[in-house]
Amino acid sequence: MTMPWPVQPMTAATGELPDDAVRWGLELKWDGVRVITYVSADGVRASGRRTTELAGRYPELSGLADLLPHHDVVLDGEVVAFEDGRPSFERLQRRMHVAHPDPRLIREVPVRYVVFDLLFLDGHLLYDMPYADRRALLADLDLAATGPVEVPPYLNGGDSAQVTELLEFTQEQKLEGLLAKRLDSPYRPGRRVDFWRKVKNFLTSEVIVCGWKPGKGRREGGVGSLLLGVYDPKGRLVFVGHVGTGFTDRALDEMYEALWPLRRSTSPFDEPVPREFSRDAQWVDPRLVGEVAYSVRTRDGRLRFPSWRGLRDDKDPAEVIREP
Repeated sequence: MTMPWPVQPMTAATGELPDDAVRWGLELKWDGVRVITYVSADGVRASGRRTTELAGRYPELSGLADLLPHHDVVLDGEVVAFEDGRPSFERLQRRMHVAHPDPRLIREVPVRYVVFDLLFLDGHLLYDMPYADRRALLADLDLAATGPVEVPPYLNGGDSAQVTELLEFTQEQKLEGLLAKRLDSPYRPGRRVDFWRKVKNFLTSEVIVCGWKPGKGRREGGVGSLLLGVYDPKGRLVFVGHVGTGFTDRALDEMYEALWPLRRSTSPFDEPVPREFSRDAQWVDPRLVGEVAYSVRTRDGRLRFPSWRGLRDDKDPAEVIREP
């Protein structure tokens, strides 16, 4: 069989740890950028959720060709930047939006490819093979011997003591959480499935940047806060709040440059925005997707105390739909 290209990643639903944990495997949630890699005698290609060619953006992936000289494979994983031994989405921002990083940036912000699934091996498509069997084949490839590649093992959910220890570790280290994957689960490209579950330590949400409020004081002349939206299940763009914290000065400057060409004279929302937010607002076409952390979501869908985490050019605005 010919190697598939491109493969849309399968995604997980947000949920709790399953009651029948013995049927599930647990992995760390890596807080990076999802990347599918394609390794063959022709070299290494890479794509993301928006099927953009990513190999040039992360040249570290080229090392997969040396690790797999006699195999044709498709791997699923995340590109992660680490800081003090922990994944740092903020640090990864410096690499995410650079199509061809120079050697200096690669040295300053190295990334690693954390692999957690095997989708194709030497002419065989593995979508219908159970997750546990795919992981066994992945382990046999011995990918993590050298180079910027990691293949962390999963933990069987039936060991309650180790599960508790893993949960406590993620909370102590302020990691995003866990992914629970049913051991018999197939792989369904492009689908969000409930047999993969995101178990989060803190709440995050993808949001669409729909405008900004002018800055004051030190931020005068630039962006003060961003006006955020998501699509509801009926396809309407609805207002979910604004965010003015979590930005570095550099991020604010880059945001201003990205938003300036997208300006428009009218609000992109399908319903009126409260006057306290719409006053003096500069609206933009809803093309940019970001991510925020927040404390709670109110009954009307607003995000309370959001903090900016960064832009996500691997996400399409049409995919940003409010979760129940």
